[in-house]
Order: sequence, then structure tokens, then C-alpha cells
Amino acid sequence: MSTPPPSDVSASPEVIEIERALYRITYLTSRARQHERLMAAAGVPLDRAGAALLRNMADAEPMRPGELAARLGVEASHVTRTVQHLERSGHVVRVPDPDDRRAQRIELTDAGRDAVARIRETGVRSMQDALAGWSAEDLHTLATLFHRMVDDFLAHAAGMDDRSPAD
Repeated sequence: MSTPPPSDVSASPEVIEIERALYRITYLTSRARQHERLMAAAGVPLDRAGAALLRNMADAEPMRPGELAARLGVEASHVTRTVQHLERSGHVVRVPDPDDRRAQRIELTDAGRDAVARIRETGVRSMQDALAGWSAEDLHTLATLFHRMVDDFLAHAAGMDDRSPAD
């Protein structure tokens, strides 16, 4: 597979700096050591895949494994393995799909909801410590702009998904 040619349109210096900052924060937050510290502080012994699955499920109704895989952008087999691990640890259960008797949905247990709450609380506390020198106004501005950026990224990605390969 060949690398696509660079765009003929040059990016603004601001967009280049935003991309660099996002790469840095993604790297920092996805490091294995960072994840292990967060899980230890939260008292939740989950790997990154399990924690990501629980966090995504906490924000949605129970869903089929395929729906969860699509939401996470991973293969269904990856979700199946992670769900099996989370079932064994008591964080999720399979429940009948009310729309299709043959299908099942994955649902958080009380232990799963508690784990997500502890992970989020620990993450927020750490972020609060890191941003302690920021004013409330700066934090509000950052949150507003960050949500706006994510919404625009999601809209852009949806538009890319809607295009046919011939476009």
C-alpha cells in the first residue's frame, strides 16, 4: 500500500501546532506506565482495552458487541475477548437484546459502574492537579474549544465515512 501524496494545500502554522500538541497529549495519555499509575491510584486492575471498553459503555445504553466495536473503532474479535475478560472479573454481563431474541447486549454491572467512577474520579483529580495554575476562565475556554474541536473532528470523520472510495 502506498503512502498518499501530501496535500496541495499547506496547513496554517496554528493547525500544525494543534496537531503537534494533540500528538503529544495522545502519547502522554496512552503510555503503558501512565495507564498503570491511573489504574493503581483508582484501585482498578484493568488493562487499557478493558478500561476503554468500560468508559465507552458507561456513556451509552447496553449495546451489542458489534456496535461497541464500531464505537471503539476496533475489530469485533477484540471486543469479544475484552468482554470475556470483563465478564470473568464481574464488570459486565450479557443481557438479552429486546429487539432480537437471538442477540445479546453487553451491560455494566454495579462493579463495572463503580470501576468507571473510580477511574474518572482519579483522572479528574490528576488533571485538576496538573492544571492547578490555570484560571477558571482559561479552563472554561479550553473546555469549550476542546469540545468544539472534537465535535468538528467527529463531523469531519462522518463526512469521510459517507464518501465513496471513488470520490
